Amino acid sequence: MLNSVSNKKEIKTMKKLILLAVIFLISLSAQDKKVYHAYIEGDIDLGLAPYVKRVISEAETNLADAIIFEINTFGGRVDAATQIKDAILDSKVKTIAFIDKRAISAGALISLSCEQIIMVPGASIGASTVVDQAGQKQAEKYQSYMRSEMRATAEKTGRPTDVAEAMVDETVVIEGLVDSTKLVTLTSEEAVKWGIADTIINSFDNVLIANGLEDAEVINLDENWAESIVRFINNPIISSLLIMIGLLGLFTEIKTPGWGLPGTAALIALALFFGTGYILELASVIEIILFIAGVILVIIGIFVVPGFGLFEIAGILLMVAGLFLGLIADFPLVDSNMISMAIIQLALTFVATIFMVFLLSKFLPKSSSWNTLILKDNIITTSGYSSAPDFQEIFGKTGKCLTDLRPSGTAIINNKRYDVVTAGEFISHGVEIKVVKVDGAKIVVEAIENL
Repeated sequence: MLNSVSNKKEIKTMKKLILLAVIFLISLSAQDKKVYHAYIEGDIDLGLAPYVKRVISEAETNLADAIIFEINTFGGRVDAATQIKDAILDSKVKTIAFIDKRAISAGALISLSCEQIIMVPGASIGASTVVDQAGQKQAEKYQSYMRSEMRATAEKTGRPTDVAEAMVDETVVIEGLVDSTKLVTLTSEEAVKWGIADTIINSFDNVLIANGLEDAEVINLDENWAESIVRFINNPIISSLLIMIGLLGLFTEIKTPGWGLPGTAALIALALFFGTGYILELASVIEIILFIAGVILVIIGIFVVPGFGLFEIAGILLMVAGLFLGLIADFPLVDSNMISMAIIQLALTFVATIFMVFLLSKFLPKSSSWNTLILKDNIITTSGYSSAPDFQEIFGKTGKCLTDLRPSGTAIINNKRYDVVTAGEFISHGVEIKVVKVDGAKIVVEAIENL
């Protein structure tokens, strides 16, 4: 009898210990749970893709239980949405789209790529037709591409493909939902009814509770400084300024001796432009090589081959091609909107660059700020001091070109070497020349055969 009572006590003790162990393990498990909270808001552009990829990478590295993407967007670039969609589909961590207010156009594609879609009451999803900047519907080949992306994504995540396709194409008829004249845009209730969304929940905290993650550690990830800078540089105005600085700097370095601040500024600006494009998958090594090859050809044409000809033209074309392709995404379908925007941006940049070259060459040497940086030739020679040597004694003298003049170079006059320039024309070495103008240290010559 005593043994029976003793056994019962031991069993009860064992049960208590097991229960305590289970509670302890559950508590440890809850403490170890991690949820990453990311934001997809505003315009969907290429700068958003690196942020989403970083969130997924960190969540995978830290063995997170889920990533919740809080979505509120009217859409944006299809190429950017495709990059984000691919990253989410490849995620090894559970992905949840929490649609707060709306997921329109590209936002709908991103939402469909998540394993679970939760919407707040009164939210909407759909209207994914590809349009241009003016809101006009793009050509059929772009609609076909978007239809296939929506259909394939819905198929991958187990959602009705016909409803997803109807968000792009108004000719898709779904009995009881829409006729053949309207695009599908679903409210929260409709999205749940037609199998696009899983449920309706009114807050982020309740999303956690619904997924058994109420005790999990929530890690909120915003864009870091590098991603913000990349998005800032990708702005058309900023990228245009970088191109302009790069072109002005290269032009200045080619026209002046030595290496200075303009060349350094040009290298930094172009490195930022192409580097950002490379990160955002706009530019590749090919575009960078094209631009560098173009610069090299222009330099060869100016300093090696006489006259303006094939090298300069080929170099300029390669530089333009490198810049133009650097503005267009490496995307299966580059729509006419992307091409026209790139052409407009590049054309305006070239016009602004030419205008700046004109202003700098015309007004900068006359400005007071410029004059403070140089020693003006206004000290009279009789004072015993002079800011520049006086070459008036060789005015009208003749000599011979020691080097090619393009338009500057070296000539022999009165058996002495002088740095000379032409009025703009090219003169080959060995040609007889005459000094036609002396302006301080500036000696202007002209070929005798042209006089």
